[in-house]
Amino acid sequence: MEFNVIKGMSSTREIYVTDNDIASKLGSGNIDVFATPAMAALMENTAKSCVDLHLPCGYTTVGIEINIKHIKASTVGMKIRCEACLIEVDRKRLVFSVEAWDEKGKIGEGTHTRYIVNSEEFMEKIQR
Repeated sequence: MEFNVIKGMSSTREIYVTDNDIASKLGSGNIDVFATPAMAALMENTAKSCVDLHLPCGYTTVGIEINIKHIKASTVGMKIRCEACLIEVDRKRLVFSVEAWDEKGKIGEGTHTRYIVNSEEFMEKIQR
């Protein structure tokens, strides 16, 4: 099956850091700053939303690899902007460049790999 995803597609998401996004709440640290797992989830979600509308009905993507650096801390209330750009398409394998910034500058960067799957077939396979 052919998929209507092409190299260069991009998407942007913005959030505000809340108490639910901090390291002390998520268990990844003891300080009340934007947690690395929260940044990773934002990066994955931004990459997913980049291609969602371009897939046929019944198809989605699943994340299989993330390689990121969290390079600067952000506090509760700060606006975080994340960008994902599709940099490689190999049949069903999609590789994204992901970056995130807060109001003071870049806070994270890396790559994220996702695979296109048929949702129903995927769930049937893992339930066997």
